[in-house]
Amino acid sequence: MKKPGKALITGGAGFIGSHLCDDLLEKGFEVVCLDNLITGKEANIKKHFNNPNFTFIKHDISEPFEWKGKLEFILHFASPASPVDYLTHPIQTLKVGSFGAFHALELARVKQASFLLASTSEVYGDPKISPQPEKYWGNVNPIGPRSVYDEAKRFSEALTMAYYRTYGLDTRIVRLFNTYGPRMRQNDGRVTPNFICQALRGKPLTVYGDGQQTRSLCYVSDTVNGIYKLMLSDLHDPVNIGNPHEKTILDLAKIIIRLTKSKSKVKYDPLPVDDPKKRKPAIEKAKKLLGWEPKVNLRDGLTETIQWFSNYEI
Repeated sequence: MKKPGKALITGGAGFIGSHLCDDLLEKGFEVVCLDNLITGKEANIKKHFNNPNFTFIKHDISEPFEWKGKLEFILHFASPASPVDYLTHPIQTLKVGSFGAFHALELARVKQASFLLASTSEVYGDPKISPQPEKYWGNVNPIGPRSVYDEAKRFSEALTMAYYRTYGLDTRIVRLFNTYGPRMRQNDGRVTPNFICQALRGKPLTVYGDGQQTRSLCYVSDTVNGIYKLMLSDLHDPVNIGNPHEKTILDLAKIIIRLTKSKSKVKYDPLPVDDPKKRKPAIEKAKKLLGWEPKVNLRDGLTETIQWFSNYEI
């Protein structure tokens, strides 16, 4: 197992990236956080600004980047990650998954650093099998509106494996499934902050389609723990990190209404184009090879997340 060193995290001011900064600093790492703040927020990392082991650099990794000091780890988390964000920033999403991944990988090659790519369950598209194992190649529309994110991540996976095979670079690929928790943005567009904010405001919860599509929600502390275990492993092929406890969107709406004690009702809108009908990770690989599985149950995780949103002006 590798000892703590210096880690550069692209997208480190984002939702998962900022929690990863917290975790690595607590474990004794020095952390360089790189973010252009398109979707990340300084508020997520400002508590570390006086920490001598933390450095924040505002930079778009889609543009070339040099670092003069040592780096043991580079974790590429920069990318818009919700439908609202990547449909608002389609070109930036494609650039950070291509140019951004290239620049991060080149830096890792120059520094001989271990590289970890944050990929996504969206590489599986609207899957024809469930749960989705890592060996499944997916069912992705390459020209649909969601393709700017799906194909950017698929390309960055291919590029990562090319660096591993060509240069022998020490690489990892984590395929993250739906993660939720504190620091998600109110206008994120993803189902959990949407439902929580609507419930806290007493507004109808917007369910798309008939609400029978499923998601498997993983609390952010579990996700970060899985990322950390993978980072220190010697696994080069993709690994799913997510919670296999599957819920329908309609059931999730009802749970959040109950936990918030809201009087909100449910309203139904048309299903977005290419919206996945099923999301459930197969995590046998993570269990067997990393000794990882999620620990936080949905009720406890949602309670923490609701409390976080309640502390902000809704």
